[in-house]
Amino acid sequence: MTKIKICGLRRIEDIEYANRLRPDYVGFVFSQSKRIVSKEKAKTLIASLDAGIKRVGVFVNEKMDFVYDITTSLNLDVIQLHGDEDESYIGNLKKIFDTEIWKALRVKASEDLVFETNADKILIESFVKGAYGGTGISFDWNSVKNFEFRKPLILAGGLNTSNVEEGIRKVRPYAVDVSSGVETDGYKDFEKMKEFIEKVRSL
Repeated sequence: MTKIKICGLRRIEDIEYANRLRPDYVGFVFSQSKRIVSKEKAKTLIASLDAGIKRVGVFVNEKMDFVYDITTSLNLDVIQLHGDEDESYIGNLKKIFDTEIWKALRVKASEDLVFETNADKILIESFVKGAYGGTGISFDWNSVKNFEFRKPLILAGGLNTSNVEEGIRKVRPYAVDVSSGVETDGYKDFEKMKEFIEKVRSL
């Protein structure tokens, strides 16, 4: 079954929704974003999160000591690198942590898919100039549906209740990652989250 990550949680209501709906992963954004949370806020939220839901920290071009502090303080299950972090950066994290690492890849064309990484999983989404995720814009899934990735794939970017089933059928990812697609007026919407999760798990 395709795993589900709901990203950008920042309110206690979001945590309550997650506890009721049980996605596999929830994401907390620690870099510049309208969904950014502080370490202290995330700690408060995580204290109320069901222990069976894995915690993902999202970082964009942050210094290693910042990632170390957040990861150890919050006991994160996954470090998601969503910027221009290179293989040296990933290798250094691997030396420090046993924590799983996801690396985001912003796709413009099929040639962007040809690369090697030491990350444990690859997250793919659309390339939007000047943006590192959270744009709500999808890319041409046909460009990846026949591509053989060497690592488990997480599909992101522009997913919502209307298109997630198509995305899964075309790409067959390990997981799907959604944020704005389950929001109303910039905040997580319980009914949209519920419908999204039900659609993924019905396949």
